[in-house]
Amino acid sequence: MKPSKNQRLSARPPAYYTWVGVFCVFALIVIGLFYYATQKIEYNWRWHRVPIYFAYKDKIDIISEIDGEVASITKEGKTATITVKGLDESAAYEVPAAGVSVDEDEIISIGDTLASYTNWKPGLLIMGLWITLKISVLATFFGVIIGIIGGLTRISGNPALKWTTMVYVEIIRGSPLLVQILIWYFIFGTVIDELLTAYGLGRIPAWWYGVASLSCFAGAYVSEIVRAGIQSIHRGQMEAARSLGMSYGQAMRYIIMPQALRRILPPLAGQFISLIKDSSLLGIIAIRELTKASREAVTASLQPFEVFMLCAVLYLVLTFTLSMLVQHLERRMAIQ
Repeated sequence: MKPSKNQRLSARPPAYYTWVGVFCVFALIVIGLFYYATQKIEYNWRWHRVPIYFAYKDKIDIISEIDGEVASITKEGKTATITVKGLDESAAYEVPAAGVSVDEDEIISIGDTLASYTNWKPGLLIMGLWITLKISVLATFFGVIIGIIGGLTRISGNPALKWTTMVYVEIIRGSPLLVQILIWYFIFGTVIDELLTAYGLGRIPAWWYGVASLSCFAGAYVSEIVRAGIQSIHRGQMEAARSLGMSYGQAMRYIIMPQALRRILPPLAGQFISLIKDSSLLGIIAIRELTKASREAVTASLQPFEVFMLCAVLYLVLTFTLSMLVQHLERRMAIQ
């Protein structure tokens, strides 16, 4: 039975709220000192300009592609059709009726604006956040697959599979992620793209090499987590399952892995949270993830404090959400 709210409150020590107050005061002091420091360096806070890095209205001009004269402007509801006639050709443009900026019989040159309208577009931070999410989800998916296969082969009795996995894990864990990203992009990427181009198959986008590097990196750590989780289950569980007539695969699927999953869920969550943060290194190969998008925003606006603080908050939202999801799964699995 879960304790009631009154029971939980009564279980708190007498000085609980005193220390809560101490924490709040300390937090306010830190914020105040930071603000004071920014005033001493005469930094000009411009939070009002931050929303454009999430979403903004972009003005789009519809221009003429020929020289000529506006022959007619036909309006039907919210749209209008502008017909431009030249010496040997004519062109019709369907535009928003409210944005028409020319009149009938007006002389038009190539590049002149016929109409304009505004459209909402995602800002740099939202675009970077979306790319970070895509890369992190794909890298997590492939990393789990690699990790499960690696964890099973790591405890396999086949020396070829076992030693191959050991070499892979030691190489990946023993070298920096940044170096692995550069190898994937500049070495593997160059070789693969050249082969694909030679056969007329085009080139692979850079962010797929980013996904590959993060997947291999995460897969090595997940392999060790899965191996440790499986080996933490007493071998008597496997012997009991085999004595009941189960095959090795059935025992792993129905007996060992469900128990191991409960034990490895917290370290897996920590690994995937680190993976989200590690994706910030992909800016080195020109992938506009959240950190690189933030750097571009700072270059354009000269607002490093506001933009980088928002970047940190967005990463915190991603990692905190994943942490809460894992805690929910832990509670669900503990009940079963």
